[in-house]
Amino acid sequence: MSNDPALAALIALHEGQPREGPGDEALSLEILRGLPPLPHGRIADLGCGSGAAALMLARETGECVRAVDATPQFLATLRERALVEGLGDRIEAVEADFGALAGAPGWPDGCLKLLWSEGAAYNLTFAGALAAWTPLLAKDGIAVISEMSWFTDAPPPEAKAFWDEAYPAMASEADNFAHARAAGLDVLLTRRLPSQAWWDNYYGPLGARCDALAPTATDAMAAVIADTRREMELFRRHCDAFGYTFYVLRR
Repeated sequence: MSNDPALAALIALHEGQPREGPGDEALSLEILRGLPPLPHGRIADLGCGSGAAALMLARETGECVRAVDATPQFLATLRERALVEGLGDRIEAVEADFGALAGAPGWPDGCLKLLWSEGAAYNLTFAGALAAWTPLLAKDGIAVISEMSWFTDAPPPEAKAFWDEAYPAMASEADNFAHARAAGLDVLLTRRLPSQAWWDNYYGPLGARCDALAPTATDAMAAVIADTRREMELFRRHCDAFGYTFYVLRR
């Protein structure tokens, strides 16, 4: 458990949830099934959380997926889910800093044919994630990364103020295209995560979790719940201005 009360509360809030961030398996499957032929290499899900995407990748490809996260609680849940689904032999859960994999033992340059990451790149910033992860991709290898992005060049002041504090490096889709090209990647496709998926798969279950924990919340948990509810209301009002974009990139 983290020594940071706020981070520990955030992790506890998300424990047991189907996802630690917005996503939609139907969209992810559509993107995966539409990818061009992949070169030789392995598959990895970076920032896997409790494994929604990693399990999808293992089911769909029939291959072993290296699922990397720094939070042991989430990896324990992933291992349990993999066993329940009969996928224990297709999930390699790795506790590691996903920003420091390149050159680490077991992660030689060019080792991945498919790098998948949903809602985690922001920890490094999008440009920082591309810089850290591109060396892992084989030639013609594919990265599928979902990233918080502005959908407009004139975001509402309320939304801009919130994200300037929460994620100051958040960029427009056009700026992220430029980051990809600077990292030596071609942008093959982009898809925006529908706003309804946020509510069905993430905010809905998370809101119920907030309601359940609020009556007995510590100060740290109460602050995290308040921030979460503020974010949810902001998205309700301004989901046309920002959200997650999936970037399909090829080295």
